[in-house]
Amino acid sequence: MQPATQALPEAIARDGFVFVPSAQTAPLLAARDDWDRFAASWNAMPLDTYMADGGRYRRRRYATLSVSAGETAATLAPHQPHYQSLDYNHLHGGIERHFEPIAPDLLAGSTFASIMALCCTVFNRLRPGVRWHVEVHQFRIEARSGESGQPTPEGVHRDGVDYVMVMMVRRHNIREGTTTIHGTTGQQLASFTLVEPLDLTLVDDHRCLHGVTPVEPVDPSRPAWRDVLVVTFRVASEGT
Repeated sequence: MQPATQALPEAIARDGFVFVPSAQTAPLLAARDDWDRFAASWNAMPLDTYMADGGRYRRRRYATLSVSAGETAATLAPHQPHYQSLDYNHLHGGIERHFEPIAPDLLAGSTFASIMALCCTVFNRLRPGVRWHVEVHQFRIEARSGESGQPTPEGVHRDGVDYVMVMMVRRHNIREGTTTIHGTTGQQLASFTLVEPLDLTLVDDHRCLHGVTPVEPVDPSRPAWRDVLVVTFRVASEGT
């Protein structure tokens, strides 16, 4: 039986999370013939203007999708604001945040479809028979001389969903950016750094908190950034 349908959900059920290096992820993705276009879509993203710390280091786009029970393909939902309660995001929660939508053709491409199929296969085994509300985030965290980039300015946190997938797309001229996984009482369970494209982690958001250390430029005279794809899964309620 393939690791995507057995080993990964078993690891999440046991530990609350799993780190999957790119060498293991790549064979699990059906196709990614549009990878170059997919990765390039992180360029020229608009600034996140909701940063409570006044930082101008985060760029993002956003989309919402739905997945029918037992399926591995998603349907694009009408564009809507992103909302988190203050219980989960003490810096930016409690308000509707409006971000530019991710291009529909990118979401329909082979790379994203393969990533979604992998996530759905894993999460459907953990929660069979449910319909998913999915939120997709493109993040670019920039770092420059005198201003480190904060991938998680809210600190170690939960997202207020059921499951979280974070996948490295590209790192350029940066160091640090280490992911830490914590139990609900705060104890650190693991740390690892997403370095290679397709390095990813899958997290049970009920059982684990996560955070990422700040990133800094290796060469402060050159542009530096960290591009990641974050996809969250929440059991859909009526009307979503």
